[in-house]
Amino acid sequence: MAAIQRARRTHEVTNALYRIDAAGGLAAAEAVDASVASGADPGPLAGVPIVLKDNICQHGQPCTCGSRILEDHVASYDAFSVGRLRTAGAVLVGRANMDEFAMGSSTETCAWGPVRNPWDPDRVPGGSSGGSAAAVAAGAVPLALGSETGGSVRLPAAFCGVVGVKPTWGRVSRRGLVAYASSTDQIAPVARSVTDAALLTEVVAGHDPRDSTSKDRPVDDLQAACRCSIEGLKLGVPREYYGQGLDDGVRGAIASALDSLREQGVELVDISLPSTDLAVACYYVIAPAEASANLARFDGVRYGRRASADTAEEVVRRTRSTGFGTEVKRRILIGTWVLSAGYVDAYYRVAQRVRATITAELDRVLEQVDALITPTAAPTAFRFNERNDPLAMYLTDVYTIPPSLAGLPAISVPCSLCDGLPVGLQVIGRRFDEASCFAIAAAVERARPPLPLPPLWSSP
Repeated sequence: MAAIQRARRTHEVTNALYRIDAAGGLAAAEAVDASVASGADPGPLAGVPIVLKDNICQHGQPCTCGSRILEDHVASYDAFSVGRLRTAGAVLVGRANMDEFAMGSSTETCAWGPVRNPWDPDRVPGGSSGGSAAAVAAGAVPLALGSETGGSVRLPAAFCGVVGVKPTWGRVSRRGLVAYASSTDQIAPVARSVTDAALLTEVVAGHDPRDSTSKDRPVDDLQAACRCSIEGLKLGVPREYYGQGLDDGVRGAIASALDSLREQGVELVDISLPSTDLAVACYYVIAPAEASANLARFDGVRYGRRASADTAEEVVRRTRSTGFGTEVKRRILIGTWVLSAGYVDAYYRVAQRVRATITAELDRVLEQVDALITPTAAPTAFRFNERNDPLAMYLTDVYTIPPSLAGLPAISVPCSLCDGLPVGLQVIGRRFDEASCFAIAAAVERARPPLPLPPLWSSP
């Protein structure tokens, strides 16, 4: 009950949650108590309150994806990861707000209003998993699940001062995650500490035979990895991530974190990833193309919102016109255009070749070093309506998109404050080597003084 009360208080300031499920949370907590009383193992997350991003299916709960087109939709089944959480004894207490259909970098496009950053309510929490990150940062819950497409957990983690994990694509089942761009979409953990993030990742990771993109690979002991020494590791520092556009305060914070890693016995290696500058353009061809196909199902015929009209064609037109927000419409139109006759070769297929180049470049560099160290974002959390230009907003993801396109694991961990706002450091690892990412992120966490709690944490 204390967690639910805390969630309600913080939600009043942050708007982080679409729904708080008090009845379901209390019932789950009572089930954990009964399990403990009977002597059974209640699971590694016994009694821990968790919120889910509102594009992850949870049986009997709304799954709106932050969109009016799914305003009345209720999920009919549990996502694979939700089943894992239940088995682990977690208590699901609410649904987190998000950018509509995960399309955004600031959580300003949510149909239920923008989410506010617990460090400064006049600033964005990052997106698209801003509700998940803000809920954890504000102390509403210790853990949350978001989703990752091009940085949708790492960017909010950096802006809100929490830990965000993008596992290797295929490590965590996508079954039950409403699709945006299927070739990069994945469910992703958010936590207050690296060790907590490792525990949550262990719980939700693993093979799902009902998901054709799920990989049958063993999951490492990630909590143990957090206690490992990093002495002797070679870490690449890509010069393209430290060039023009990086805020001076962020640059200084990352430099200090690099010094602390060097003191722990790692070798920092200057490297080059020349295709980095192409990543944003590549992503914003491929992702909208996949979105235009995935979102075609939301037409008012099968489920979700349905507008009134005299013909089926007019029903679809009115439903999609009134149900989708501006950013979703923009990306659907871009995606439809790049897939159309006469343009698919010039744009979509070229973007796929660029993606292959970026992937090969990262794989080649990661044969020479154990991981890469970069900023998570060039700025700290910016103010609402500060980036009204879509291109400026898209460039916010410039450091998080390359590992997403390549399907590599990455973690954002807080490393400092800049003008009272958190700065995130990103660790990018080899495919299926989440263990090294966690070891390095934990070393960063140990080396810095603990961040102060955000002002909202001490609010009554």
